[in-house]
Amino acid sequence: MEIVYETHSTSTDNEAGVASGWLPGRLSGAGRAQARLLGERRRDDGVGAVFVSDLARALETAEIAFAGSGIPIHRDARLRECDYGELNGAPASLVAAGRAGHVDEPWPRGESYRQVVDRTRDFLRDLAAEWAGSRVVLIAHSANRWALQCLLQGADLRAVVHEPFRWREGWRFELPAGWSG
Repeated sequence: MEIVYETHSTSTDNEAGVASGWLPGRLSGAGRAQARLLGERRRDDGVGAVFVSDLARALETAEIAFAGSGIPIHRDARLRECDYGELNGAPASLVAAGRAGHVDEPWPRGESYRQVVDRTRDFLRDLAAEWAGSRVVLIAHSANRWALQCLLQGADLRAVVHEPFRWREGWRFELPAGWSG
């Protein structure tokens, strides 16, 4: 199975330097334009389904990108960003500076990046069982991309949490037949 991973489009929080975490967020004007371009890139790309985080900024991205396309959109809470707990909505620079300390240790009243990997693994098991042989689009958040890198490419979670985010037109991942995590 081929997974085309896309981050949600630019949100007003992104533009303000805020780490939304589990807050809903909403797309900025630039983000809505990016979502339309995402749809233009992916609608005729052989996509069988779209799976999206249930956070508003990701849902808005999927709805703008795939509206009227006939491609089913499936919400899944397991594709949420890391829960920064008390730091949901904090300055992104503060969250970035603390990432290394929360690979295995949860954010205060939140979760760890390892927990994001665990819920992404659970999602991928269901995806492999139900959509084998398909090409799907996942629209989620940076922590989910790190989880995919770890689970499907063997990346070290401690290393990837240090990578600065650089937007691009999607990442491709292969989910092998019979994958069980």
